[in-house]
Amino acid sequence: MLKIFRTLLLALLPATILAVYFYREKAVYLILVGVIVAVGSEALFQLVFKRKYTFKDGGAIVTGLLLALSVSPSTPLSALAAATFVGVVFGKQVFGGFPKNLFNPALFGRLFLVLAFPTAMSPWLTPVDMVSAATPLQVFRASGETASILNLFIGNIGGSIGEVSAILLLLGGAYIIREKFANWRIPAGYLSAMAVVALLVGQNPLFHLFSGSAILAAFFMATDPATSPKSNEGRWIFGIGIGLLVMAIRLWGWLPEGTTFAILGMNYLVPFINTEMDRLKAEKNAKAKKAG
Repeated sequence: MLKIFRTLLLALLPATILAVYFYREKAVYLILVGVIVAVGSEALFQLVFKRKYTFKDGGAIVTGLLLALSVSPSTPLSALAAATFVGVVFGKQVFGGFPKNLFNPALFGRLFLVLAFPTAMSPWLTPVDMVSAATPLQVFRASGETASILNLFIGNIGGSIGEVSAILLLLGGAYIIREKFANWRIPAGYLSAMAVVALLVGQNPLFHLFSGSAILAAFFMATDPATSPKSNEGRWIFGIGIGLLVMAIRLWGWLPEGTTFAILGMNYLVPFINTEMDRLKAEKNAKAKKAG
């Protein structure tokens, strides 16, 4: 597990460096709080309940970093700390820790942040000059206008501190897939479903793929081995399901971005998907044995 989490941290390094460059001390404080509270929460839980210490494997660091990268530069440190604690303790440790947790802990914490502190991530800020501005998805929701694809690709837009540059997240995602620490079928199904829906409703698929948290979530959250299906067929179903839910929320829901709800919803279905895939495989093997 140590190698898995080290690889994830290395893959997230480019986006993390850009976050610090764009948002300076705001990003540094958020990242430090996310990581320190995540490690501390995991160690404290294991101390109190006399569990085996696992915080040294890097999993808590990944959770804290992912959560920090997924929030606005304006997010109060206290709100992030509370969300990180909830994500690590109630999203991971109460289930028995990795790999027994049902929900992605970073997204579980982000859900708590959104529900408990609904205004915590306002205002959104532009990179470098940090002027208050709506995110591309908020502008799209209000007026139908789409941001420049180039700006989305290189990171010259407002948004969460680690989501602003699609190219760096794609590079990191390609790295963890090459190292076989993420299954390519999940992001492929996820992003393909988003693109197909965008085309069907007459919108630019690149805008939807490169805006919001789509790339970060597709490669670094949806692929979490503890909370995603074990079979290749199940991974396709899982990824496509997330993509469809994200687009449904973006186009017809009450939120401009639906990644958190979409992935957590599909996390809940993973045990069912695994069971059904095992059943279908067993039936197929039984028929093949009978025919042979």
